[in-house]
Amino acid sequence: MVRAVPSLAPAWMPALLFVGALLLQGCSLLPTRNSAEADAVPAPVTGTAPKTGGDAFTVDVRAPAPVHDYLVRNLEIQRYRALSDLGASELSRLMVAAEANARELLGTLGYFTPTLTLELKETPGGKAPREVTITVEPGEQTRVSTVQIGFGGPIADDTASQAQRDAIRTGWTLRAGQPFSQQAWDNAKAAALRNLTAKRYPTGSLLSSRADIDADRSEARLGVTYVSGPPYRFGPLEVHGSQRYDADGARRIARVPTGTDYDQQKLLDAQQRLASSGYYDSVFLTLDTEGNNPLWAPVIAQVHEAPLQKVVLGAGFTTDSGPRLSVDHIHNQLPLLGWRAVSKLSLDRETQSLGTDWNAIPDDKGWRPFVSGLLKSETSGSYKVDSGRLRGGIGRSSDHIDRSYFLQYDYAQNHGIDAPPSASALSINWNWTARYFDDAAAPTHGHGLALELGTGYTLTGPRLPFTRAYGRWVGIFPFGSVQGDDGTQARQGRIQLRAEGGAVFAKDAAQIPSTLMFLTGGDTTVRGYSYRQIGTVRADGQIEAGRYLAVASAEWQRPFVYHGKLTDWESVVFIDAGAVADKPAELQAKVGVGIGARWRSPVGPVQADLAYGVATRRFRLHLRLGFSF
Repeated sequence: MVRAVPSLAPAWMPALLFVGALLLQGCSLLPTRNSAEADAVPAPVTGTAPKTGGDAFTVDVRAPAPVHDYLVRNLEIQRYRALSDLGASELSRLMVAAEANARELLGTLGYFTPTLTLELKETPGGKAPREVTITVEPGEQTRVSTVQIGFGGPIADDTASQAQRDAIRTGWTLRAGQPFSQQAWDNAKAAALRNLTAKRYPTGSLLSSRADIDADRSEARLGVTYVSGPPYRFGPLEVHGSQRYDADGARRIARVPTGTDYDQQKLLDAQQRLASSGYYDSVFLTLDTEGNNPLWAPVIAQVHEAPLQKVVLGAGFTTDSGPRLSVDHIHNQLPLLGWRAVSKLSLDRETQSLGTDWNAIPDDKGWRPFVSGLLKSETSGSYKVDSGRLRGGIGRSSDHIDRSYFLQYDYAQNHGIDAPPSASALSINWNWTARYFDDAAAPTHGHGLALELGTGYTLTGPRLPFTRAYGRWVGIFPFGSVQGDDGTQARQGRIQLRAEGGAVFAKDAAQIPSTLMFLTGGDTTVRGYSYRQIGTVRADGQIEAGRYLAVASAEWQRPFVYHGKLTDWESVVFIDAGAVADKPAELQAKVGVGIGARWRSPVGPVQADLAYGVATRRFRLHLRLGFSF
């Protein structure tokens, strides 16, 4: 037997029509049954249901686990349990409809040859006076035998679109040999359409689809045809809603690749750049597909501008520094300069700081001048350090890479018993950062690399040259997968590796500001040790910043299953090691090991780790929110 299942008719449509028929009857729940239905209806049950409240009947579904919960949630007969005045004849007719409804529901799961048995029995001592028992043997699940994907429109013959056609076919999610279900079929068609409209052809659509079901052989033959519409290219950016800020500045911030083939991801990247610039409270970018020239289609930016100035109050907590309060003042258009300024006052147990960053709008090549200043008082090893920093230069941010060149002045004044001498320095610096994560806020794979290189002269004590180099790397790699008992979903585990290193090259007599040297330990470096606890240990036991740094970490993150179902929690085991010294040969690693948990909260990953510091022989709890690199 071969049956064609139309792809555009939802599985619940017959049930909806059936309910509509019930409501139209008025004096009875169903149309009068014909002779064929009469043969299929169980013998009438004598008496009528009580009218004193409570359910008229209960429904007991007896089916294998893969279909049981689905039937319990979706069977239409469940709707009528609360009709306390439901008579026996109406209930018998509902059972006839329930069998057809169950077959339809099983068909959406790929079971087209089920065996169903419906029974109605009196249960005077139960929760309801009657019980409907539905016993289901679903039979063999239908599997996909063949898949045919066709194309119409320009994409069909365009050699430049061969790679896109191949990607749509290889990315098809419902492959030959896999179980057929209506949801999987709908998802596969939708995913292929998204792949079509994501590049070059934003007006693509599904032309036709068909699923031929051979119930006797439990096979499904699938066929779809997509029509592409014309290819599109990005035209100029048109900003709607701009009043306070220059629309040409929005163009330079967005960096829409005008003249190139349409790419949805590039459009989203441009939208994100505008949204994160600080000039707009909301941004929505769309391609104008209503025009006459698809090869020069304008990009429409609907924006809602942010206020010229605003103040933001913040509060937080970390196990490194305890409670934190902050006040941010933002001025989006400084007088005369027209630059954007962000100034921040931050106070916590370990650090008090006041800083400001001024940035111009990027030029057509993406470069922007900037200046910044920072005053800070913080605990650094065993000492209190008051420091200042002035910086000025140019920077450029692209989709994945940030780079900057700048001149920097530093000074640091140390306080405490036998504190290191105060120092100052002037240096020229280059910073370069690359981020290739699948999700910037909660990555599951990818890597990031940051490099810093500076050279300059000390200004306190002997005027001596120095060179500073620093780098850090994080790599996240899939490692195994975890699946719930229901078999319907799986999530990958991960290995996260982290490395960090730095060095300051100078003569021993050079007085380097401690803010240019290194300390480590804490939530994001070596767990099991307090914030910046690991440094160079002097003969008197005091800890100070050192000239060389080395840190390494390995962490296994594994999804957590509870009662057979995947949750938003993950379990973690990790080992960290870090060392600081004034000479490479003196580096001695301090090791921390532990376990932890991760929760995928709506505002980002919440991380809780219990670590044991091998050198200190103490446990420490580390808490933090979010991921940053």
